[in-house]
This record gives sequence, structure tokens and C-alpha cells, in this order.
Amino acid sequence: MVDLADSEPALPVTRELVYLRIPLADGAGNSPWLLRLAVEAVAELLRSGVPTLVFCGAGMSRTPCVAGAALALARGCTLSEGLAAVTASGPADVSPGLWSEVQAALTSEQ
Repeated sequence: MVDLADSEPALPVTRELVYLRIPLADGAGNSPWLLRLAVEAVAELLRSGVPTLVFCGAGMSRTPCVAGAALALARGCTLSEGLAAVTASGPADVSPGLWSEVQAALTSEQ
């Protein structure tokens, strides 16, 4: 489980679950290192074939941004293609500020 919500309390989980809490703001103002951590952690879980739940408050912005970017890293496609794949099956309301920060954080590390 990867929890991206910054305004909700952390979930109580059982010992058997891996729980990553990476609190992100739903919009601009996130640290690049925190965005990279979230995306790279999810990408590694995907590459490893680990069933993974990525979630935030409503699942409309932070979740598709991080999941889409992680999918792009895991598949080797563009960030836009990753986001399109994640948002193709349901509603999304991606924050332009957050998406810009995700793109900048991932391109600045290369």
C-alpha cells in the first residue's frame, strides 16, 4: 500500500502489509525528492510484480500522477503515456501544478 494523502491520518495496518506513507500536497509545493521517492517506489513495486494499492484522499489527482509516472518508468514509455494509461479507465482530475512538478522532478534527476 502506498498512501499519498497529506491531510488524512495514517492507516492502522497489520504486520503482513507493507505500508508506505509519502504525504504529497494535491497541487504545487511538493519537494522534488519526495515526488521521486513516491514514483520510484511504486515503479519498483510494479517491476517486482508486487500487487500494489496506490491511494490518496479521493484518488483523482495524486494517485494518477504517481501511478502514471511509475508505470512510465516501469514500462519505459513517456510520462504522458503512463498517465494516459492510468486515467483511461475512470475519472481523474489531475492537478496541473502537481503533474508539472512530477515531470520536473523526474527529468531533473537524469
